[in-house]
Amino acid sequence: MGYTFEEFVLDPERRELSRRGKGIPVGPQIFDLLHFLLVNRDRVVSKQDLLAAVWRGRVVSESTLASHINAVRKAVADDGEQQRIIRTVARRGFRFVAEVRESQVVGADLKAGPVTGLAEAATADWPDLPDKPSLAVLPFLNLSGDAEQDYFIDGVVEDVISSLARNQWLFVIARDSSFTYRSHPIDVKQVGQELGVRYVLEGSLRKDGNRVRITGMLIDATTRGHIWADRFESVLEDIFELQDQIASAVAAAIAPQVERAEIRRVAIKTPENLGAYDYYLRGMARFHQGGRQATEEALSHFYRALEQDPDYAPACAMAAWCYAWRKVNGWTVDRHREFPEGARLARHAAASGPEDAVALARSGHALPHLAGDVTGGSDLIQRSQRLNPNLAAAWYAGGFSKLWHGKPEEAIEQFARAMRLSPFDPEICRIQGGVALAHLLAGRVDAAAEWAEKAVRALPDFALGLSVLAASYALAGRGEEAAKAADALRRVVPALRVTELQDWTPIRDPQHIAPFSKGLRLAGIPE
Repeated sequence: MGYTFEEFVLDPERRELSRRGKGIPVGPQIFDLLHFLLVNRDRVVSKQDLLAAVWRGRVVSESTLASHINAVRKAVADDGEQQRIIRTVARRGFRFVAEVRESQVVGADLKAGPVTGLAEAATADWPDLPDKPSLAVLPFLNLSGDAEQDYFIDGVVEDVISSLARNQWLFVIARDSSFTYRSHPIDVKQVGQELGVRYVLEGSLRKDGNRVRITGMLIDATTRGHIWADRFESVLEDIFELQDQIASAVAAAIAPQVERAEIRRVAIKTPENLGAYDYYLRGMARFHQGGRQATEEALSHFYRALEQDPDYAPACAMAAWCYAWRKVNGWTVDRHREFPEGARLARHAAASGPEDAVALARSGHALPHLAGDVTGGSDLIQRSQRLNPNLAAAWYAGGFSKLWHGKPEEAIEQFARAMRLSPFDPEICRIQGGVALAHLLAGRVDAAAEWAEKAVRALPDFALGLSVLAASYALAGRGEEAAKAADALRRVVPALRVTELQDWTPIRDPQHIAPFSKGLRLAGIPE
């Protein structure tokens, strides 16, 4: 793919910039900087984005960055006053603002239209992209100047590959293939084409004294678009423990980013081109919004996925969890139909995807609500955690499982791990609600109120959050606030009664649920 703007043509494949057919000499970093700004022209690019993409996370001075931006402007006959092509956005970064036309590269020319002739022959042997999201993790660069760190960084990358491969929905290239790119310059688009993957993870390591910093960057290889970048730092004491910690953190961060990128990609597909996986992603996008209408639409998308593939375990499990979420929030229309149907879906998901950590976690979460099967649900969740220890949803579900067994302290540990793995999780309000309930059952009413407030701020109609808020306020003697929370709860779940609390939640032991019941009575919820 080439790019034409004003009188210029930028050819990423040949790494050439020309004006009116005449080549313009530019250094590698100047070319990379211009190309990155151009590809990401739909947004303001921050300094951190540029450092991650062009300098591979290396620390450079403001003057170095400014000189490179000036060099890019000079190459395209722009300057800091005109800013026709590269615009500076105060305190935010830079943006490529010239109008761009994309075209295919054919031979030595840039022409609109399909690739033919030699270019077509060159791509004939490239593998097709898999039906599911695909990823290659490339060898990370050792920027420390210490060759002895090579084995450490290779170990981190191998562990990242292994951890990501535990996600059944993700196609991950094996180490032996991705590590062939160690010894020569890398073009992510070419890597994606040669390996048949959509996403590429690059990274670097820098060691300073006994501190290690690892930077990772996720790129869409089909567009060279930057999706995510972050860095991880720690002290180099127990090298194997540090290796495990960093690998876990990177893998836990990458999987949700790939899913979000896939959701964005699928959103622009037309209905006639949607498959089971596409409908599943559309369902997840709606489910994460949490509201009643969004959950209805999510359930519809999951059923459409199952129409195309009745054994698609993640869609089956998420449909079951939609029924459970409807129950928790008082949205059930026909419990005599919905509960058995949800339980059937949960069990079918577990049977269809016995090695699918996502399906097992969601099914195990749903079964206690829909079938009262606390033990069976717990078994599925524990299997999910063993299969993929970096799956936040498994630990989030595990936290609730511990609550249903009357173990609030263990629940808090599992919720904490879920939040550590996915601090910006789209379901964070649900996790916060679980932490709030755990503190309430442990007798820490102030902490319960604090966490419930967080959950309700994120999702105002969250019934569990409102109920814990009302109960904890009442137990803390905050009567006026308890009454307001109880009013809000009654609007969301009008039929809720204290005596039905054990039906509403899977907590079966009256002693375990006693603080919750007492608090709701004090808040004015009827018997």
